[in-house]
Amino acid sequence: MDFSTFYPVRRVPLLARNVVATSQPLAAQAGLSMLHAGGNAVDAALAAAITLTVVEPTGNGVGSDAFAIIWDGSELHGLNSSGRSPAGWTPARFAGGSAMPQRGWESVTVPGAVAAWIELSERFGTLPFEALFAPAIRYARDGFALSPTVATVWAKGAEALKDQPGFADHFMPDGRAPRAGELFRNPDLARTLEAIAESRGRALYEGALAEALVANATQHGAALTLDDLAAHQADWCGTLSTSFAGAELHEIPPNGQGIAALMALGILRHTQLADHAPDSVQSMHLQIEATKLALADLDRYVSDPATMQVSYDALLEDDYLASRAALIGTTAGDPGAGAPKAGGTVFLTAADEAGRMISFIQSNYSGFGSGVVVPGTGIHLQNRGSGFTLEPGHPNEVGPRKRPFHTIIPGFVMRDGAPAMSFGVMGGPMQAQGHVQMMVRTALHGQNPQAASDAPRWRVTEGRELAIEWEMPSETVDGLGALGHSIKREAPDNAFGFGGAQLIARTEAGYVAGSDHRKDGCAVGF
Repeated sequence: MDFSTFYPVRRVPLLARNVVATSQPLAAQAGLSMLHAGGNAVDAALAAAITLTVVEPTGNGVGSDAFAIIWDGSELHGLNSSGRSPAGWTPARFAGGSAMPQRGWESVTVPGAVAAWIELSERFGTLPFEALFAPAIRYARDGFALSPTVATVWAKGAEALKDQPGFADHFMPDGRAPRAGELFRNPDLARTLEAIAESRGRALYEGALAEALVANATQHGAALTLDDLAAHQADWCGTLSTSFAGAELHEIPPNGQGIAALMALGILRHTQLADHAPDSVQSMHLQIEATKLALADLDRYVSDPATMQVSYDALLEDDYLASRAALIGTTAGDPGAGAPKAGGTVFLTAADEAGRMISFIQSNYSGFGSGVVVPGTGIHLQNRGSGFTLEPGHPNEVGPRKRPFHTIIPGFVMRDGAPAMSFGVMGGPMQAQGHVQMMVRTALHGQNPQAASDAPRWRVTEGRELAIEWEMPSETVDGLGALGHSIKREAPDNAFGFGGAQLIARTEAGYVAGSDHRKDGCAVGF
């Protein structure tokens, strides 16, 4: 069967009182089944997240990290469950290299996603922890038909990672990546998920699974120890926020890049952005330039909060952001960092009729992550350690028991003290940029979640270089080019480069959800 998409995609938003929106339909249905069983939005999100480790392994797995923002009906909470580096990761270990390893065991930090599942379930869930695993275990044991989008990414990942420890044996049955529509079974992962469910995660951090991870790490000369795994904890970190167009965007504090979206919107407050239509050349130019300024500061200052050399408040201080806005000219710029005062991913969101909402993201980072698969477990591990730098003295320099700079960020919007929208945009460096674009479209211009998701996007790459989605109108592309932006119009098969978005907006009648065609995005509800 030919799985090509022959015609332009047109979607309408979902309207319902209970909603789950994810990057894969089977995971969305798994979440919805928890709501039908009497669970709440957090139960639904966790079941979807656990199922995604099976049906979309190209972006996440048991070896992922995770972040979440939760509205519990009366209060907003932020959770950081990104893993820290092994205690043996001193700068001396990587001396002589020009950059951190991108693949293999030397890119692996402690996986944090399972700890996030435990924390969220214990604090906010209503269903038994084991019940959340049932759909995922069934798909892993009995198999699932591989979706076309995931199959495409799987094939690319397999070509790059086939020589990494354990990868080919696990993800390339019969010597190749499975194709779209083929049944893929993962019995090793089914057993692992059963062990995690029965032990409430202890198996991964101090039990048999932990021992398997460390044995494989030792075999390949890696530094990970049982003490590193046992020391992991997820942190309730709250959120940072900024006001924009009558709303407040909330992000998880660093070590993630959410602060860059807040900075860019703060810079845009000091421009004439509201005078321009959302798809106009001038609107996009202002957004692009503000984003460049924010990303320059992000690269220079953001790290594990314990080693940041400037405070969050300094980066978000309004006078400082106004000074950065003053640098935006009428043509494309190539800014550096300012001087503030010292001081491959899956996203899902769920909301229930009681008013609870959750924005949740987990990732292996670069597609399949490190490429490492621990034999007999089905666990493939993220490569978040590649987010460190080897630059001496930089706040994000590699070090022991330290969180690296992270790209994955959940987003949450409040308006007048009430929840307005939970959302996220996948795709590495696209994420903060995507949050800015979603906020401009929804908060400033009132677009519905599906329209905001469907609209063609741009992505700042380096200097004056700008990637543009292929659907962007030619007159817009030409107009940005006339302003000095060096434009690359990317082909439809690189839709992942612009991230998949999922959004749920709250209304008086319930919720309005949008899901992204760039992945296998699906919103379901009742």
